[in-house]
Parts: sequence; structure tokens; C-alpha cells
Amino acid sequence: MPEHLLVVDDQTSMRELLGILFEREGYTVSAASSAEEAIALLKSLPIDLVLTDMNMPGMSGLELVRLVRSGVIPQHRDLPMVMVTAYGTTQSAIQAMKEGASDYVLKPFDNDELRIVVRKALGHQALVQENESLKAALKQGFGEIIGTSAAMQAVYSMVRRIQDSQISCLVRGESGTGKELVARAIHDGSPRAGGPFVAVNCGAIPEGLIESELFGHRRGAFTGALRDRVGYFAAANQGTLFLDEIGEMPLSAQVKLLRVLQERRVTQVGDTQAQDIDVRIIAATNRDLEEEIQAGRFREDLYYRLNVVPIELPPLRERRGDIGLLAEHFVRHYAGVHSKPVRGFADEVIEVLRGYTWPGNVRELQNAMEGAVAMEQGPQITLSSLPRRLRSEPALSSTAELGAVLVGEEGVDLDSILAQVESQYLQAALDTAQGNKTRAAALLGMSFRSFRYRLAKLELER
Repeated sequence: MPEHLLVVDDQTSMRELLGILFEREGYTVSAASSAEEAIALLKSLPIDLVLTDMNMPGMSGLELVRLVRSGVIPQHRDLPMVMVTAYGTTQSAIQAMKEGASDYVLKPFDNDELRIVVRKALGHQALVQENESLKAALKQGFGEIIGTSAAMQAVYSMVRRIQDSQISCLVRGESGTGKELVARAIHDGSPRAGGPFVAVNCGAIPEGLIESELFGHRRGAFTGALRDRVGYFAAANQGTLFLDEIGEMPLSAQVKLLRVLQERRVTQVGDTQAQDIDVRIIAATNRDLEEEIQAGRFREDLYYRLNVVPIELPPLRERRGDIGLLAEHFVRHYAGVHSKPVRGFADEVIEVLRGYTWPGNVRELQNAMEGAVAMEQGPQITLSSLPRRLRSEPALSSTAELGAVLVGEEGVDLDSILAQVESQYLQAALDTAQGNKTRAAALLGMSFRSFRYRLAKLELER
């Protein structure tokens, strides 16, 4: 949908000139003969930019800028406004900029100069809207968790509901989905936030040392125990203990862990005196613990003790709409880390990122973006900077991901099918965002301008 300009000038010839000039450029143009008329139009039309004369009978262009910036029309508070002023009044134009005008042009103006000023103002506004969308999207998460998809909203909802309790929970998801970030979010929003958060990778501890690592030991308890050691449980006292990869824990240690969870007391290896502990347990696994129970590799009673509240983290391939937000976040981060002036992506890059299957999930995306920032020589991430595996994989890993689509002898109207699906997603995003188009665009991982264009193309503006 073309941008809509509002020309405000008391001279009919100037309104007609600017109308012809910008309509030839593909814009929609409305005109007002006074600032008062412009206010009425702004209240009723979806205007993208105002081009106003400085000196007019009644309310001046400068007063119009002040009024719009004051928020008298809330939806247009940040509207781009370009001031056109007579030759020799540069100081007045500068004053207009201070009052909130986006730019100014002196009369007599060059048509090409005016076109450039208008395009620049519209481009800046689009960038501001996209940045606001990104900020709003980032606020939807917890700490470093990023995502606006329905699947992640369900995770956020569960986190909010259990943060204030002391209840144990089991975070399940594939490797690289961010299970530790969820555990930290629960801890940081809980009454225990002032206490320690201790993360333990159960799969990285040798079986012979796991009891000592978890519960501690006394000096001389075994060969090599040269001094007392505080275990992870004691280190996490009055805080949260995150037991990652709990499915890797050997059965012998599972028995002792279950007893600690039941009694809330820890006995160090080589000691006879038990110590009281006050620890919240959050466990995580990428294994199917029900299968592990059936195979005799995980205790059923420990499973029920840990799995009081389950939290399921979706793989990245099931929330492709979040990939753009995550990629942008990682690029900004690593551009700062490596002191490189890289911002954003070439148009085709996001499509490639969304089409890849991401078997390593968010962790793989993070590593890919760090490598892309390091390799990129220009101001934006391009296809050549991406790892080869991303560029070589088809847009979807298999036709099964699109569903079983049968094309008979009569064929199918693919454009109609795609338009219907697109309409459903656009409408669903608008419903979720309660009609806020900027927020709806962010939910679908697209720019505000692209979202608005699709609404118009599918006649959903009405």
C-alpha cells in the first residue's frame, strides 16, 4: 500500500504542484488549505507524512508541528513532518526542527531535493517503528529469553504462575532450546532471587564423583579427598539448584537424590551428621524420561518428585516466527563484542534462516550469528557470511513439514490457497495484538510497512 502524504499550504497552486509531483512518485496525496483543516484530516485519515508550509493565515506550520507533537492526535504523535519555508528564513526552519519537525526545505526548492527529504523522513519513521516493535517483542520474555510465538507465550505464562512458589519443576526440550535460561527466569522472579543460582550438568560428572559433587565430602572420606568440600546442595542453600541433563544421572545417585528431596537434609560423604537444606530444585532433560523409566534407567518415584510442574520448551523449527528476533539480538550482541559495525540483514538472509531446520536450536542459531558477524565485511549480514550448511539446505527439510498435499489431474489454485493461509495468519496476529498493527507485525516477524502492504493486498484493512 503506497504511503499517504498530507500537503498543507494556503496556496492552491502549491498544493496542486506537490500533489502532482508526489502522485507521480506513487504516493497517495491529500491536501489541506490550512493547519486547522489538516488537524481534521489527521483525525480521520491514516497519514504517513505531513508536508506543511511555514507561514499560513491562522495557525502557522510551526504551531501545527507543536500541536501534533503534543499528542492531541495520539496515533500521530510521532508522525514525520517536513517544513517548507520561504527563502531567507533558515533560522525559522531550524526552530521548527527544534519543535519536532523531521526536516525542512527552503523555497524555491528543487523537486529532486524534496523527493529525497520525503523518502528520508519516511525511511527513518519505518526504522523507528521496527525498532519499537523489536523492543516490545524483547519485553515479552524473561531475562535473555526472546520470542513472541504462541508456544513461547505459553512458557512465559507457566513461568509467571510458578515463580512465587517453592514447587519443583521439570523443564523439557531438545538440546539448545534454552532450558537453563528458563530456570534462571524462574529463580530471578522468585523470592529466592537474592540467593544463589547453582547450575549442575549431571551428565558431565563422573559416576564415581557425583555423590561428592552434589552432597560434599569430608577430608579423608576417600582417596584424594585432601580437604572438606562443600557440595552443590549446600552451595545453593536458600537459592535454586538447577540439575541439567537429569536423565544422565546414574541410578545409584538417583536413589540418594530422592532421599535428599524427601527429607530436605544432606549428609556429606564421610560424615554421619545430616545438614538441613533450603533449596528449590529445577531439573531439565532432553530425554524422554517415560521411556527411560520403562527401560529401567530412571526411577519412577524420582520422576514424579521432580515433575511436579512440567514446562515444555519448543524446538526452534516450531517457532520460526521468532528466528528474526533472535538473529537480530545475537547480531547486535556480537557486533558489540567484536567491535564491528554490522546491523541487520540483507533481504534474503531472514528467509534462509527461517527455512533452515536448526537441529541445534537457539544455541546453533547463536553460534551461526557469531560466525556471520566475524565473517561479514559489510554493514549487513549477507548470504555469503552464513555457514555453508544454512545456504545449502532447502527451505524446508522435507515435504512432510508442509503436510501431505495431493495435486490431482484438475490441479489446484496455489495462489488462492496461499492467500487464504496468509489472510488467516494476518487476522490472527491482529486479534492477538488487539488491533495494534505494529505489534501484529512483530508477532509475524515482519516490518510494519510489509505488514501494512499485505493487509491492503488482501483487502483486510476494512
